[in-house]
Amino acid sequence: MDSRLTPRQIELVDRARRLAVERIAPRADKHDREASFPFEDFLDLQDAGLLALCVPQAYGGEGAGFETYCLVAEQLAQGNAATALCYNMHAMTMLKMGEVADQMPLTDEVRSLHEKRRARLFHEVVERGVVYGQPHSEPVEQGPADQVKAGGRRFGTRAERAPGGYVVNGRKFFVSLSGAADYFATPALLVGPGPWIDRTLYLAIPKDAPGVEFQGEWDPMGMRGTVSRDMVLTNVFVPDEASILPPGLFGAAHNAWPHGALSFSATFLGLMQAAYDFTIAYLTGRVLGATGMEPEIPAKGHGVARMLFALEAARALFYRTIAESQVHPSQAVAQRARAAHVTIQRGVVEVTTEAIRICGGRAMLRRHPLERYARDAHAAAVMRPWTQDIATQQAWEIELGLEPSATAPRDEQPDTQG
Repeated sequence: MDSRLTPRQIELVDRARRLAVERIAPRADKHDREASFPFEDFLDLQDAGLLALCVPQAYGGEGAGFETYCLVAEQLAQGNAATALCYNMHAMTMLKMGEVADQMPLTDEVRSLHEKRRARLFHEVVERGVVYGQPHSEPVEQGPADQVKAGGRRFGTRAERAPGGYVVNGRKFFVSLSGAADYFATPALLVGPGPWIDRTLYLAIPKDAPGVEFQGEWDPMGMRGTVSRDMVLTNVFVPDEASILPPGLFGAAHNAWPHGALSFSATFLGLMQAAYDFTIAYLTGRVLGATGMEPEIPAKGHGVARMLFALEAARALFYRTIAESQVHPSQAVAQRARAAHVTIQRGVVEVTTEAIRICGGRAMLRRHPLERYARDAHAAAVMRPWTQDIATQQAWEIELGLEPSATAPRDEQPDTQG
């Protein structure tokens, strides 16, 4: 297998790396302390052309696919993991209405209408720097019996037909970019008869639309710069032309493309690299206030090797997995995606924790980034749809030929948590 990056990928990765080091990293501590959204980072992403990374070239974008997105996000995370995680929400919206939709079966009529609608949405990103959030997670635990259960919770956001569009009601939580994104790519279930999959909608809801409200405080342990508050939708009118995907395609694509869940892993792989790089810089005296090589360096050297091995093993598996991304993958390919995802979920906690131990007490001071890295790392295991527990349970149930119970059966119910 040839795992070398293409010249185009190298150029984009280098662009993201420079942006992360020169612009994003110097602001990361401030946004972490304040739990504030990094607006400046997204202005820089726009100026660098990276908001349009996954917009097809036909619409003026960079035309990058999922694999290249992951390579770029890995670099951005080394500047600020919270920024990279928010960028994931935006880029994945572009991929879903672009690369993923192009691989899904649609009638000529539906595809033509989708082409018309996405052209307007893509052009807004390219020309105006529009940013998307993705409010997928829901805290709804009770409701009408016909609500779809998803990932252990009820998928409660409902859309009712109205002249020229839909009226949407629901509540989302952990909505990254709360009040900061221009639009929120919002899954909703159309009220009415018929299979759930045909009634799934994916709608671009403006942050300032009447009936949209962001609630609650935001003071988490990690990923503080994501500003992921609750989003309440009360009789929000959404016109037909704001459909990011044709009706039914959100649920179908979610089931057909499991690699979408792997998009978070790029951020945490970048975080692993950042922790490793800081450790090497600290131990070799290239960090202000570091003591450099100390007498106990041989003992610390074993920890450095463990960090290196964990990082390289995770990257090798992840790179193979993102290269295999496709709709309707084989069971082996989907299982490898779960393995890569969980390997990074475990590895990022291991590497960031080991970095603090190896560098010693001074590294825990907040003037250094290691304690932020360690706090951010713990978000990896609890992010849906593939939390570490869900992905692990799915993996062994599939291997043993059992019906996966960690999420709903694919032919009956969707998992809309994000």
